[in-house]
Amino acid sequence: MNKPSDTRSKPSKHLFGDPADLMTDRAERARRQWQKEVPEVAEQLLPMVLLGRLNEAAQLMNRDYLVPAYAKIGLKLGEFDVLATLVRSGPPYKLTPTELYRSTMMSSGGMTARVDKLEKAGLVERCPHPDDRRALTVCVTDKGLQLVKRMIPQYVDMQARAVEGLTANEQDQLSALLEKLIRTANDPITGK
Repeated sequence: MNKPSDTRSKPSKHLFGDPADLMTDRAERARRQWQKEVPEVAEQLLPMVLLGRLNEAAQLMNRDYLVPAYAKIGLKLGEFDVLATLVRSGPPYKLTPTELYRSTMMSSGGMTARVDKLEKAGLVERCPHPDDRRALTVCVTDKGLQLVKRMIPQYVDMQARAVEGLTANEQDQLSALLEKLIRTANDPITGK
């Protein structure tokens, strides 16, 4: 009985794979692998590469830039997001839980847990709603306000360092393209 011939490339003699392949980003490496394994989709892989790169970029920015910045002040990403959202809303620095939920794009259950932790740390407090006795608002304390205002210059600088591989024009172009992608993905019929 004859064995079918295997047309795949031979394994690399290098311990960690082909050095040229290792210099390729993961999304491109995945594209090349799929092109070999399922050649009939070879010309349709651009969206996979794009989404893979978006995902990897987000992971890198979070891991290497954002998470360390928040850790310096004892917060996690979602906790900082809640606190910063309250501060950027302007005086009187309070929002309803629903307004916070919509501004930060996190689940309502996640919001409750984050507000609880921030409240225990003395950074926010639950205050009566001015127009509805049954409702509460989340208010920044003076301690929370000062913490965010003190950190924002470092936070903005850290974000600039995270994207310094792109020119200002490239950052603007990428931002505009991502805004369009988000808008059309949220509403593919009318978002175009």
